[in-house]
Amino acid sequence: MVLKETVDFHIKSTWHSITRMYNLFASEFSLSQTIGYVLINIEKEGTPATKIAPLMGMEPTSLSRLLKNMEDNGLIYRKGDETDKRIVRIYLTETGIEKRKIAKQTILDFNTKLINRINEKDMNVFIKVLTCIKEQVNLDISEFQSKINNNNK
Repeated sequence: MVLKETVDFHIKSTWHSITRMYNLFASEFSLSQTIGYVLINIEKEGTPATKIAPLMGMEPTSLSRLLKNMEDNGLIYRKGDETDKRIVRIYLTETGIEKRKIAKQTILDFNTKLINRINEKDMNVFIKVLTCIKEQVNLDISEFQSKINNNNK
């Protein structure tokens, strides 16, 4: 099989194109695709900082730097959880809320364009295929972790 015909290649190249597009649009608002996704993933009641990294597929150290920059730019603020002082929650500032609306609308607009181009049956197949890919990835990770754990015994 030629590498450019693999599922991985098509997913990665498509995601790269989407990211380039979102970064282009976001730059008009002093944002990036990554910042937009972080803003979208912060809940009104605050989101624990530890929950954002897995949602974004980021390493905690990279996320810490990003959150610091977002805080410095007035998009978010941090506050200790009222019931569990070990947890730091991330909240949106008024500016963050406005930028979140822009990011969300950009995603919705793009998805509307796609839905207008892709019929419902094809979209359902696409989602089914992506679900299958995620399931296989999770199986492979689980098998790999089991193998590592067995070798460490």
